[in-house]
Amino acid sequence: MRAGERHEQDPAQWWAVLGRACRQALRGVDAERVTGVAICGTSGTFLLAGRDGRARTAALMYDDARAAVEAEEVAAAGADLWAALGHRMQPSWALPKLLWTLRHGAAEVRAAAGRGELTLQHCADHLAGRLTGAPVATDWSHALKTGYDLDGGAWPAAVLEKLAIPVEVLPDVVRPGTAIGRVGEAGAAHTGLPVGVPVRAGMTDGCAAQVAAGALQPGSWNSVLGTTLVLKGVSTERLADPHGAVYSHRHPDGGWLPGGASNVGAGVLKLRFPGVDPAVMDVEAARYEPSGGLAYPLVRRGERFPFVDPSAEPFELGAFASEVDRYAATLQGVAFVERLCYQYLKRLGAMVDGSLSLTGGATRSKYWCQLRADVLGRDVVLPAAAEPAFGMAVVAAAGDGSVGAAAARMVRIAEVVSPRPGGPERFAEPYARFVDALAERGYLDGALAAYAKEGS
Repeated sequence: MRAGERHEQDPAQWWAVLGRACRQALRGVDAERVTGVAICGTSGTFLLAGRDGRARTAALMYDDARAAVEAEEVAAAGADLWAALGHRMQPSWALPKLLWTLRHGAAEVRAAAGRGELTLQHCADHLAGRLTGAPVATDWSHALKTGYDLDGGAWPAAVLEKLAIPVEVLPDVVRPGTAIGRVGEAGAAHTGLPVGVPVRAGMTDGCAAQVAAGALQPGSWNSVLGTTLVLKGVSTERLADPHGAVYSHRHPDGGWLPGGASNVGAGVLKLRFPGVDPAVMDVEAARYEPSGGLAYPLVRRGERFPFVDPSAEPFELGAFASEVDRYAATLQGVAFVERLCYQYLKRLGAMVDGSLSLTGGATRSKYWCQLRADVLGRDVVLPAAAEPAFGMAVVAAAGDGSVGAAAARMVRIAEVVSPRPGGPERFAEPYARFVDALAERGYLDGALAAYAKEGS
């Protein structure tokens, strides 16, 4: 259910869909070959359940934004910890939403939580618990937005005490890939999975997509272009971002998985060009390189990466020869933001010279992939199977071992896209004008704008 800032779902629907998905995946396959299961979910999505694992609330989804006041309180209560971890607490994160639920949820829910009878379950935890027939531990990937201290390896008791959140409401936390139970009889009957199959702790969907892309070595990065644009990479040391645009998950193999999410993306195409055939428009857009104008194609008001500004607005500049020209500017604008994101990461000290993979629904556009390679000025790879579900298969196969090693065995590359001759040079000048336009609006500081244009 969506209504304004509210976004909730019924966890029973998750369970029903999981059953259908498992049976579909097992069609024509000997189920006895399944040796492990891991589940990913959207980061920040959770519900409260009883000690029996039964959901006692609706699920508050990843983009539920009702906890604005609570987010400010959580930010203040754990300011030193969040600064050390490189986090910037937001209303959509799970910890502020938990505080909101404990204040504004149903009276019986608040009372049960106060008596220690409820436990927070992320989406993946809830489904894993239903598979096994008992509540399970969560993983440190899903727990990040719930306030887990990745350095201390524990829930921050002092911060929770300030917020009057009982630590008992939070689950145990383990490394992704850890065995957290086995498929029980009810889970097997519902899904078709064999009784006794190990269920292993998963990761968030963004991290799962990164695993599926095989971007698990220092310096390697994965750009996920769907409704919005998400960049995920690997660093040996946690990146320190004073502006909070980049935050880091912990790598199961050691080190960190820094990343950021922009509000530009393919979602803007449906909003600005409803009813068009993307395949046809791609062919036509290739005639406008570069386009006659510039577009900063935010899907909605506000930006998160490569800068944080909730008031940022989309804009278009210049004169477009046609709607196709405007369409071309939109594709190029997303590619310009992607390039700027990598420049921002490099300025923070990240290694960005490893392999760069492209995943997400936008990779169905071969032209857009080529355009992005041209704007980035480097080779990009397209994995053969880039769905987060495949990433979970890799994590399940790795178990307690190296996720990177499992990915090296399992991930296949379908295609390498190289920049066209003259492509990077063709887009250098409009990219520089794009950066200047962001700086003129106060979205980028002068130093970052100058750095971003180096070599343009």
